[in-house]
Amino acid sequence: MDNEQPHQELVKCVVVGDTAVGKTRLICARACNKQVSLAQLLSTHVPTVWAIDQYRIYKDVLERSWEVVDSVNVSLRLWDTFGDHEKDRRFAYGRSDVVLLCFSVNSPVSLRNCRLMWYPEIRRFCPSTPVLLVGCKNDLRYMYRDEAYLSYFRDRSPFVRATRKSDLVMPDEARDVARELGVYYYETSVLTYYGVNEVFENAIRAALIARRAQRFWMTNLKKVQRPLLQAPFKPPPPPKPEVHISPSSYTEHLRHLWLGRAHTDMVLVVGSMGFPAHRFILAASSRAFYRLLTADLMARSTSDSSMVSSLGDFADETECLVKAEQKTCKRRASCQALPTARELDHPAFQCIRIVQPEGQTVVTLSKLVTPGAMQQCLQFAYTGTVDRSVLNLRETCEAAEFLELPQLLVLLTKHPFIAPDSPRGDAGAPGDRTATYDVWLCRRLQDVCLEQALFPDVVFELDDGACAAHKAMLAARCDVMKAMFSGDFRESQAKVIEFPGVREYTFHKLLCFLYTDEVPAVSAVRCVNLLELANRLCLPRLVNLVEKRVIEDLERLQPQEAIEQCLRLLEPVKLHNGHQLADWCMNHLCVNYNKLCRMSPRSLRLLHPDNQAYLVEHRWPPVWYLKDYDYYQKCLAERDKELKPQDRNGSGCLCFSRKSESDPAISSSQL
Repeated sequence: MDNEQPHQELVKCVVVGDTAVGKTRLICARACNKQVSLAQLLSTHVPTVWAIDQYRIYKDVLERSWEVVDSVNVSLRLWDTFGDHEKDRRFAYGRSDVVLLCFSVNSPVSLRNCRLMWYPEIRRFCPSTPVLLVGCKNDLRYMYRDEAYLSYFRDRSPFVRATRKSDLVMPDEARDVARELGVYYYETSVLTYYGVNEVFENAIRAALIARRAQRFWMTNLKKVQRPLLQAPFKPPPPPKPEVHISPSSYTEHLRHLWLGRAHTDMVLVVGSMGFPAHRFILAASSRAFYRLLTADLMARSTSDSSMVSSLGDFADETECLVKAEQKTCKRRASCQALPTARELDHPAFQCIRIVQPEGQTVVTLSKLVTPGAMQQCLQFAYTGTVDRSVLNLRETCEAAEFLELPQLLVLLTKHPFIAPDSPRGDAGAPGDRTATYDVWLCRRLQDVCLEQALFPDVVFELDDGACAAHKAMLAARCDVMKAMFSGDFRESQAKVIEFPGVREYTFHKLLCFLYTDEVPAVSAVRCVNLLELANRLCLPRLVNLVEKRVIEDLERLQPQEAIEQCLRLLEPVKLHNGHQLADWCMNHLCVNYNKLCRMSPRSLRLLHPDNQAYLVEHRWPPVWYLKDYDYYQKCLAERDKELKPQDRNGSGCLCFSRKSESDPAISSSQL
């Protein structure tokens, strides 16, 4: 053959087997020395004629056929064959040095044909040629569960189906056939490139050993070993399930809060118009309002006793202009006027007063703030956007400066004539500025409403304490709370609401989600009650966030503690729709199944039978690998025993060792 070099052994390797068992793919992987992706394997087909004249056409294929095995230069020539049983392959078998008998791991029929049809044919044409039994596609032992693999077959014809577990040939079954035929057994995978080079190297060894028996005078073949044992293929652990978070509706809820204006506790009087609002929103979004309202709160708390004693002399009939839904209401009330402009030295505010018995705070603004500008400032405080159709840039900028809304000033001065409610006029997606404002507002709401607990209008009595909140925010963020506060339930008018079965830790996490759309760190030990509350209030995003936080906590735990927590959480969280957390716990238990059996066999038996069956079915490493690994270790021990007597014969007195080395009879017998 061409390009044959001196002192180089030429090995002809013939690959036979049923159709579509992976013979040509195996030859391609060895000749081209590259791994094939799953998409390529499933979507493309390499015909048998690929291997014809490859060594003459492509120089790189020829160069890769040169290999050094056990200090012997070898040129490996691969011969592909058709898998049809009626084809005449006597030309391919001619002068062959080794034959690879291939079957597919997902086809028991192809293994049966190896024993009944292919091996007798090989022995008819090649009586003394060494044969290796090769199991192709061994990646299907774990890939048959892969979602990408299964999705490919869902879109195909119903006559083409994915591999099932019942179709798989296990290593011990194939090894029994190899033992019956008296040949070596190897496995390969073009997808993972497992065993590709190994099987051809051992095929070369088998061919060279057979050649050495015929040409015992060839000194370059003395160091050739017999085919080596193949370490079993350990499948990768199943990937951890991803936690999908439901999309956020925080911005939409705040917009509804702005448009609906339910449970307002404040009225801003600007000229002849009144704007209902919520104190906690204004205190969180504007530093000016925060100072005004907190100063008013402190003044009222320090002067309550004197106010009550002199209330009869101080109160008189006043009119407060309150406009909601474009209507003006007149109320008679007792009020306290605070000259805020003097006390706070702020030009935007004239006075602040409290209307009884509703307890609404009425703030009158100066003429420096126009009604249109106030409307834009309030809309921005709630939603982070402005209405461009009625925007007066100068008035709104002045009002934003007086009310200390720096984000609104940046929004208006960036590109005011192009898109005031987008972060940039040239690049960047609209809404980035809104998202940035929402993040900032969430932090402010956490500080004002949760940490300082300012301006609450409802208190929840819990099992171990109490938590204050704002009806408007709860109703905007939770439909169950909205129904409770707006219906004919007694809680709609109550200032104190009993919430049995809930502890303060759990309710505080709920409030963090309602106010900030995020959940702080959650301990796996205390997560079940929070999942139960989130499921009871129909908050799927909260359930997802809690699942994510619990998984983060489990990943930080020690392995033994994490397994115990997964066992404890597996079944309870399913009752509260924590299915993603349950899947993660099940995956973690499957990956650590051996540790689980050693640590908590009793707890494992207490699980539901379906869960026990799932763990046994999806355990990692799988049972077939453990059996294969034990067999591999046993074979290694036996091979070590075979080598030990030779080592003992070589050791001993110096005189005897020299004599044995110089004795040609002993040396030839050892060869």
